[in-house]
Order: sequence, then structure tokens, then C-alpha cells
Amino acid sequence: MSQPQQSHGSSHAPVAPNEIAVGVVIGRTSEYFDFFVYGIASVLIFPQVFFPFVDPLQGMLYSFSLFALAFVARPFGTALFMTIQRHWGRGIKLTAALFLLGTATAGIAFLPGYEKLGGYAITLLALFRIMQGVAFGGSWDGLPSLLALNAPKEKRSWYAMIGQLGAPLGFVIASALFLFLYNSLSAPDFLGWGWRYPFFVAFAINVVALFARLRLVLTEEYTEALEESELEPIGTTEMVRKQGYNIFIGSFAALASYALFHLVTIFPLSWIALQGSQTTGQVLTVQIVGGIVGIIATIGSGWIAARIGIQTKI
Repeated sequence: MSQPQQSHGSSHAPVAPNEIAVGVVIGRTSEYFDFFVYGIASVLIFPQVFFPFVDPLQGMLYSFSLFALAFVARPFGTALFMTIQRHWGRGIKLTAALFLLGTATAGIAFLPGYEKLGGYAITLLALFRIMQGVAFGGSWDGLPSLLALNAPKEKRSWYAMIGQLGAPLGFVIASALFLFLYNSLSAPDFLGWGWRYPFFVAFAINVVALFARLRLVLTEEYTEALEESELEPIGTTEMVRKQGYNIFIGSFAALASYALFHLVTIFPLSWIALQGSQTTGQVLTVQIVGGIVGIIATIGSGWIAARIGIQTKI
């Protein structure tokens, strides 16, 4: 059996890119699955369950306002859990972040609707959504960067692509699960209890992701690899002072990506739900096909990047 390549100038045990790739795919998919489960529920479920006292359009807008809370909270979660990592280590940080994420996700699954709790239900939903954002911000494990840095030079573009598979994979799984429940249950059952199952599944996936990632980040060779590659987090003030311009450009580039992805996934579903021009099942089916196309295109981009890299000696 061939030995994995070792980083130049390193003294730690060889880092196997394939092992890191598994952790990256599981970790990124679980994160995006959580986000898309909530996003789909914010269209199909939450306006009726938590905002029945307003018209459908206003309920949808209220639901989307809660959806946005996680994006606002995420940078604060990153800063908080960077501090935790500096004091107690990467394993404690990752465990705490994913425990918080699982708690918030399970909390949403068990949360009664407006008819039982009134305004407290909306407050708790907002709190759980903020907790999700904080947890997402703290769940960074450095594995995608470590994967790209430790991959064989001729395959670096291919391995760097793997982290991008999380979004379409998470979306396809979330959409398929909602489609199955939507087609299998009556409307009252779907609104009453069926929608909670994807959140239970999200909790289970988070547990699997936690052990898959801890298996990597707690081993000595991976810890040394991260430190040798200078991937340890630094203070926010120092980071902004040294890399402020790059952070600004990178943030808005990512913002465009996130905005575009949600514009072509969550927003069309909300439009159909309000207008009723097509059934929800039809839209989810089309989006699943689109997600599969996205997976294929992402893999193709990695192959093309690897080919161009070889030809241009990068």
C-alpha cells in the first residue's frame, strides 16, 4: 500500500489527504444541511406554525427575518470560539460549538408552535437561530485549509474542491428529506409533526460530524500539521490590521456566493408557496436535480483546475 506524502520540512507523521477529505465532506455537509433544513422550514412551516396571526406574505417576511439572525451571529461566534480555542484547545472548541449547534437544532425540533406558547415560541425560535449562528461561527476546524496544503502538488486543486461539495450535498439531502415527508404525509400531519424529523436528522448528523472531525483534529500529527502550516487563529484586531483589505474583499465575495445560492434555492420556494403556481413537491424535485447538477459541476471544476494546474506548472 502506498504511503501518503509528507509535508516538506515537517517532523510530524505523514498527513493523509484522503482522511482529511472525509472529515471535510462530513463537516461541511452537516453544516449546510442544518442551514438548508432551517431555510426550507422557514418557507414551508414557520409562517404557519409560528406566525399564524398575520397574512402569508407577512408571515414569510417575519420568518425570513429570523432566518437572517444566524448570518448576523456567525462572526460573533467565530470571535468567541477563537478565544475558547486559545485557552482550552481546538478539541474543546469544536466540541462546544457542535454541542451548541445540536442543542439549538434539537430545541427547534421540540419547540411548540404559536398556538401553544404564543409569543414565547417566536422568542425561543429566534434564540435557537442565534445559537445556530454562533455555533456555525465556532465550528471552524481548519481541515479544508489543511487538506489543500497537505495534498500532493499535482492534485492540490482537486482536493481544494472537496470542501465546496458541502453546500450542494447538504441542500440535496435536506430537500430530498422534506420532499419525502411532504409526499408521504397529509398536510395537517406535515405541519403538525412531520417537519420536525429533518431537525432530528440534523442533530444525528451533527453527532456523526463531531466524532469524524474530532478523530482528526485531536491527533498529534494533525495538530502539529496545523501549527506548522501557521493556521492557528490570531486576535481579531491584529487580523483586521494586517489583512483588512483581503478580509473585506473575501467577505463580499463570499456574501455574493451565499446570496446567489439562497436566491436560487430558498427564494423560488417561497414564491411558489405564496403564489401556488406549482406544487411544493414539483419545486423541491427540480431543486434536487439542480443540486445534483451542482455537485457534478463542482467535481468538474476540480478536475479542470487540476488539469490547468498541471499544464501551467502551478
